[in-house]
Amino acid sequence: MTKAIDHILTQEFVCPKCKHVGSHVERLAMSGTGISRFVDIQHHKYAFASCLACGYTEIYNLKILENRKIKTT
Repeated sequence: MTKAIDHILTQEFVCPKCKHVGSHVERLAMSGTGISRFVDIQHHKYAFASCLACGYTEIYNLKILENRKIKTT
């Protein structure tokens, strides 16, 4: 599923600002509050898709995207 998400975000992302197709993707994982912060458990995972033309960036919650059925071509 991760490869499908990466493919969609890098190849098929359409920038809402300049309409350019394609993006650079970076992933970020963060710990929550409470005990998970102290034992370095990273429950919150996000993908940042930045437009290759203008730099506009959107943030996607990977937990939600990984639970969806994604059609691959």
